[in-house]
Amino acid sequence: MSLVGCSHLQVYKKNQKNKESFKWIHAVFVVGTTNKCRKTRICNAYCRICKKRGPYLHACLECVFFGCQKHIREHVRSLKHTLAMDLIYGQIHCNSCGDYIYDSDMETIMRENKMQSGTFRKRLFESSGWYPTQEERTYLSSKTKKICISPESTIGLRGLINLGSTCFMNCIVQVLMHTPLLRDYFLTECHKCKGKPGTCSVCEISELFQEFYRGATVPLALDQLLCLIWTHAKHLANYKQQDAHEFFIATLEVLHHHCYESMPHPKTKTNNNKCPCIIDQIFTGGLRKDVVCQKCKSVSTTVDPISIISLDVRPITYDGEQPSLIDCLEHYTMVEYLGGNNKTMCSKCQSLQESTIQYTIKTLPIVASFQLKRFEYSKKMEKISTSITFPEMLDMTPFIGGSKKDSPFPSDNRYTLFAVINHLGNSMNEGHYIAYVRQQQDFWYKCDDHVITRANLQEVLSSEGYLLFYHKHVLSYD
Repeated sequence: MSLVGCSHLQVYKKNQKNKESFKWIHAVFVVGTTNKCRKTRICNAYCRICKKRGPYLHACLECVFFGCQKHIREHVRSLKHTLAMDLIYGQIHCNSCGDYIYDSDMETIMRENKMQSGTFRKRLFESSGWYPTQEERTYLSSKTKKICISPESTIGLRGLINLGSTCFMNCIVQVLMHTPLLRDYFLTECHKCKGKPGTCSVCEISELFQEFYRGATVPLALDQLLCLIWTHAKHLANYKQQDAHEFFIATLEVLHHHCYESMPHPKTKTNNNKCPCIIDQIFTGGLRKDVVCQKCKSVSTTVDPISIISLDVRPITYDGEQPSLIDCLEHYTMVEYLGGNNKTMCSKCQSLQESTIQYTIKTLPIVASFQLKRFEYSKKMEKISTSITFPEMLDMTPFIGGSKKDSPFPSDNRYTLFAVINHLGNSMNEGHYIAYVRQQQDFWYKCDDHVITRANLQEVLSSEGYLLFYHKHVLSYD
């Protein structure tokens, strides 16, 4: 990546007043921590055309104009202005180049703004480093060979033998093996088991990670893992084709239970009320449910843990256009009216009342998992093959509920796609599961049981999609 921005930005930088304006806008609208900055942001940070406050709000860098993604583009084209700044991440967009531009000089200005914020300084310099123990030093001194992953590398790519309609399990395991944070945890061998040998699913997963990433290419058989899951999830204990979604939920529950039991006592929850085990910390978020009584307007709010969001695909139709994952999420979080036989008990009115209900996300997980509900639970378990588009980069900001506390940090709720599971067939009781996984930033692979082949992003995004897995783009501290 070039350290110098485009020619249009270079012309803009020649004027010192332009750089000072850029610094002020970034300091107030992106980083600002003072009460004065907050007041200025509240009074001015909205689209001058449609009055919306986001997402994707931009500020023109050549005049005093704020606009949403649609209207900022109309503005710069009509007035022939070139540069605008995204007010969430502080990125510079060049209309002439049609892309976001990186420039080391402007990056220095943004970094200085962040450093002047006390909260940013605390975050940057008060984080603790890693200090290896003597045992770790000894181990590292004998393991000096570096492993590099390249397009031709086989590190982390292992086929899985189908043990008889176990493609559903193979796909879920491939997703777990390529979950970045989970991989980093298990490759450092952090799990210390207290159970009997051969009975801990976390030990089995830990061994699988070591096998996957030691460089061999011979396909693996997951008979031990399958036996452990069957032992703890009786409803899956048969040789029939199972639903990959159900197996994913059951696997997370078993891993969570065994992780939790092996942790030192006392086991306390973290600030976000999650279990401190690695499984919950990565996969579990908080689902907020707001029920509003239409008589007294009282609000009943509950927050429940959730590890995968199941989205309806059949009712999603938009004027003949191809529906998207965003459309499904908007439908999932829309306000629903409850009346007639669906009245709810109001704790304040002490009677059944008409109400509205809305689901939103209270706490985002590190890995956001989605199920597109393609199976109807009828006698034939018919499949809904509606084509749903899904993006490589997903911003979950519009689907967060509750009060959004004003923070000096830009709220970065972007996620990057790293795995997709597809079902091939017309019914859940028959067919075949395959998985696409992202090994590195630009390398995609198709996992069809023991066969692993190269794929590309376009192939992944044009696939049907059943289970979608997104990893948080930027991790934050609790």
